[in-house]
Amino acid sequence: MNKQTDDTEIIFLCEPSECLIHPFNQKQIVFTGALSTMTRSQAAKHVQAFGGIMQGAVTQDTDFLILGDKRRGISTKQVKAEHFISHGLDIQIIPEADFMWLISMHKE
Repeated sequence: MNKQTDDTEIIFLCEPSECLIHPFNQKQIVFTGALSTMTRSQAAKHVQAFGGIMQGAVTQDTDFLILGDKRRGISTKQVKAEHFISHGLDIQIIPEADFMWLISMHKE
């Protein structure tokens, strides 16, 4: 417990530097293919609520590529992400089900 000068107690459940941060926080997110569970606009709102940054295209700065369940084959976005991955960039390609699990996490 810490005390401020006005005698208000502040209770830290964890050290601020140790609190969990959502995987999308400050990460660049791209969607490919239609989502079966929500519109892309709704999905973007979830990403932004967790501190994520929406991108329209895969770039070297992309962190996550979300694969919608209603996609037809491999998209050009996925091909580009896989190309970047093969050259050592850290881009996570995750299916819609994993995206849904990630956005079900509680915010801090």
